[in-house]
Amino acid sequence: MRAAHTSAICRPAYDDGMRVLIVEDEPFLAEAIRDGLRLEAIAADIAGDGDTALELLGYTSYDVVVLDRDIPGPNGDEIARHLSAQPAAPRVLMLTAADRLDDKASGFESGADDYLTKPFVLRELVMRLHALARRPAASTPPVLEQHGIRLDPFRREVYRDGRYVSLTRKQFAVLQVLMGAGGGVVSAETLLERAWDENADPFTNAVRITISTLRKRLGEPWLIQTVAGVGYRMGPADA
Repeated sequence: MRAAHTSAICRPAYDDGMRVLIVEDEPFLAEAIRDGLRLEAIAADIAGDGDTALELLGYTSYDVVVLDRDIPGPNGDEIARHLSAQPAAPRVLMLTAADRLDDKASGFESGADDYLTKPFVLRELVMRLHALARRPAASTPPVLEQHGIRLDPFRREVYRDGRYVSLTRKQFAVLQVLMGAGGGVVSAETLLERAWDENADPFTNAVRITISTLRKRLGEPWLIQTVAGVGYRMGPADA
């Protein structure tokens, strides 16, 4: 695999104390990146495998992780998913030799904040690192758990009693609104406003149909109750 090109570096006057972890199993490439970043006044450490990366991440605070996808131990996707579950995790810039759109999409789904295809120019890596470090830390939305249902807004995953439940985007949005109400009744109008958009037909039966299919996806006993003339609420029928 080819190393990063370093001949076109033009050093800017950065002095923001950035610290980067380079997770790369090819020693020459990792050292070339580290040495290039140090010339740009960026502190950089190296981890040659996933286990070492997780160990360093456990006791060192990094601003950005430059993460190769294909590494020994936990791979890049697994580490990105691990970091995405942390409330104050560093940004992830994923490196890979694969340049297909599907490969990039799966990398972003794993939790990557940016993506760079090998080989690359070091100057571009430096610019991307500073752009990532400038972004404010995103707060991870809380996981909602009620009546055996676990909804993770960040990962967009739903489980019932440990069983994964596959939902469409509308079903997920409706369930999130209902669970966010904490057992309160939510009107069809509110669901239409929150889960659809302002152009939705107020006389549509989309809410009723989505509630019906959502109940079936979640399984019995039903946990979405209809409150006649008012709306819907989360909870067992006898609550």
